[in-house]
Amino acid sequence: MANSNFIDFVKICFRSGAGGAGSLHFFRAKGFPNGGPDGGDGGRGGHIILRGNSQLWTLLHLKYRKHVIAEPGKKGGENNQTGRQGKDEILEVPLGTVLRDPETGEIRAEITEHGQEVIAAKGGRGGLGNNHFKNSIQQAPHYAQPGEPGVEEWLVLELKLLADVGLVGFPNAGKSTLLSVVSAAKPEIADYPFTTLVPNLGVVSYKGYKSFVMADIPGIIEGAAEGKGLGIRFLRHIERNSILLFLIPASSENIQKEYKILLGELQQYNPELLHKKRLLAISKTDIVDASALKKLEKKIPKDIPYVFISAVANQGIEHLKDMIWQALNAE
Repeated sequence: MANSNFIDFVKICFRSGAGGAGSLHFFRAKGFPNGGPDGGDGGRGGHIILRGNSQLWTLLHLKYRKHVIAEPGKKGGENNQTGRQGKDEILEVPLGTVLRDPETGEIRAEITEHGQEVIAAKGGRGGLGNNHFKNSIQQAPHYAQPGEPGVEEWLVLELKLLADVGLVGFPNAGKSTLLSVVSAAKPEIADYPFTTLVPNLGVVSYKGYKSFVMADIPGIIEGAAEGKGLGIRFLRHIERNSILLFLIPASSENIQKEYKILLGELQQYNPELLHKKRLLAISKTDIVDASALKKLEKKIPKDIPYVFISAVANQGIEHLKDMIWQALNAE
């Protein structure tokens, strides 16, 4: 399948590096047979770090990395030399990646900016050398600290797409066609439900070299929040969108009913989604005549701005872009 490269969920065992042991050593040289302690500290163990990368859009490169192991710190040396720090393991992840505890569901971190770094597993601290333990009573301590162990745990990386506009609609509502017309994205398009099996992103050009990002989310069906159809697997991608653009075809038997079902599924999944700005596009208007469109207008929900469009005939597309841009930049 062409879209199998889109991976938005991976579970990985992270093992950070253990800290190096402190050194137990005494200074010895000609004329100094009983020199004092000079054992150096151990080096810190390597961290495992997540770093945001705006050039990535999937977790595919981590799909088969079931274990990520950072280097341990090195032991301290004589003459108060600190051991070398363990090499950090840096994982590049797409923006919108969430680090989650698989047992409790707790969110540990979210990556939302390019270059942002988060320590997923902290390396162990290096142990102190015996030089730290000398005092007026104990001049020659025969003791140095071991290094701290690293952290080992299974964690989940989950991707929530960062897009300005999320397309919401039943299967075969024309979402993929719209995305292919307004952007350079090439989603799979066919005249049957569930053509889109993974989310697709496209950058939409607007006037004056402006642009915004649109996401085509796989179609919702009634009962999706309960696991029907593709279930809620992709609904989390809507959580990051600034605007929800509902698409309902002009051939729909009951536009208000479809709209309420879509809203109901979003509310069941996450009530916070209903606080987002919403727009409605009546798609596929090229397949109905002008008189039918006038009748349709009376059946459109009153609480949402709407526009008639046909992606195939390129009708209403510029008006739709204007509406989206105004909604994105409204205070």
